Amino acid sequence: MADTLADTVTDLEIRVAYQDRALAALDEVLRTLYRKVDALEQDLAEVRRNVEQGALVGPANDPPPHY
Repeated sequence: MADTLADTVTDLEIRVAYQDRALAALDEVLRTLYRKVDALEQDLAEVRRNVEQGALVGPANDPPPHY
């Protein structure tokens, strides 16, 4: 038996530490993506409201240059 109980426990502690760090990083990525999705949903809702109200977006509302 090459590994002692202390070595095994140390290895497990190291694995747990790496897993904790990976989970924290993944959690931050997930939170960032959630904020982006939330902002995009709000933008989409605003665009839908504008379309439903008949508000045109862009150069379609601008008069031609010769006016």
